[in-house]
Amino acid sequence: MRSYSQYFLDRVFLRVRAPDLTRQVAAIPYAVVDGRVAFLLITSRRSGRWIFPKGSVIEGKTPWESAQQEALEEAGVEGEIDCTPIGTYRTIKKGSIARKVVEVDLYPMRVTRQNDTWPEQANRKRHWVLLREAKRLLHDPVLAGLTTQLSRRVLFADAPAGSAGQGPHYHIAARRQ
Repeated sequence: MRSYSQYFLDRVFLRVRAPDLTRQVAAIPYAVVDGRVAFLLITSRRSGRWIFPKGSVIEGKTPWESAQQEALEEAGVEGEIDCTPIGTYRTIKKGSIARKVVEVDLYPMRVTRQNDTWPEQANRKRHWVLLREAKRLLHDPVLAGLTTQLSRRVLFADAPAGSAGQGPHYHIAARRQ
């Protein structure tokens, strides 16, 4: 467990615009299950925290295509991805010596296929969660807020006139893997 002073320094570091800022992209995999939005979280390789699939922009691909590729490699899911990010958050990438601020653009991705095997399966767990659990498991409050924002957007966009979030239903197994 890291010390309070290191946590405080990390929070300050995130608020300061670093000259060597690195940009990454992430997918927010989701599905509508029985009128509620479910999100797919994965564990990070290093710390085991629950996160969304993310990585660097892949040469020759757009940022959203790169996020889609990360979702396939890290979480084993495919789907329809938005070409506009829902938001951005900052995190710290800890190297062996230095810390680096990483700014991550998040692209919503409606999952249409969940594969039984995927490239990083041995290194990560995946877990479908509803909004309340997603907000509890996500370490970063900005991520929790963007998850809430996406949930509202999806439910109201999918809702036929006169219904409250009773849009299309997708069967996604809500289990840890």
